[in-house]
Amino acid sequence: MTKYAALGDFLSRQPVARVQLSFADIERITGGKLPASQRYPAWWSNNPMNNPMTRVWLDAGFRTEQVDIAGRKLVFYKADTSSTEMADANSAAQNASSADEHPLVTRLRGTVRVAPGVDLTAPADNAWGDLAYGDGGSE
Repeated sequence: MTKYAALGDFLSRQPVARVQLSFADIERITGGKLPASQRYPAWWSNNPMNNPMTRVWLDAGFRTEQVDIAGRKLVFYKADTSSTEMADANSAAQNASSADEHPLVTRLRGTVRVAPGVDLTAPADNAWGDLAYGDGGSE
């Protein structure tokens, strides 16, 4: 059980899709102070590898949005992603070798599809070079 488990319990009991909380509310619910890193927006991201509290709200079926660091408040919303999809994504992120791939690449894998035969390195417009440089590609 983590020190943030009470937040997960609280969120799990919410009958609404959006729950607005202040950072003080979260500290009251968890019974402890948030770490100093709470002042950085990245701490509130939905990356399951981010920090122990992130896993708590994700496991409760919620994600964060409208994080207002200056106002010390945010909104948790019920995620549409099923727990098995989230677990599969988390597993893929954990299994990626940090030396081989950036974690963002692992998290985004499978979210974009490129049609067969499409060359992403080719100009979108065959006349692009002429339009951009006029004569022969010189500026």
